[in-house]
Amino acid sequence: MATLTYAYADRAVVVGPLATYAEPHTYDLCLEHAERMTAPRGWDVVRVGGEFPEPQLAGDDLLALADAVREAARPRQPRPGERSDPRGQAAAEAQAGVVESGRRGHLRILRDT
Repeated sequence: MATLTYAYADRAVVVGPLATYAEPHTYDLCLEHAERMTAPRGWDVVRVGGEFPEPQLAGDDLLALADAVREAARPRQPRPGERSDPRGQAAAEAQAGVVESGRRGHLRILRDT
């Protein structure tokens, strides 16, 4: 994996090793796209670091990921004062002036009243 950064002042696209933190105007790329990246006409592609190894996850990272997946799959407990029935959200939306006007699978179409 690699990180792509646009250097607008230099009219350059910089492709380098995977960044350790997110910054504006940076994009993470898979190996295939990092190697095939081209720049707009008149711009240069600067490749830093040559090869882009796949990041290795530590055991702690894998455990944290597994815990996050388990937590997301766990049924959500209602907060104090919140209705626990599935229509509770619809009642709150109706009070806010929002009405469900259609449904497609798990997606809902809402309109203001």
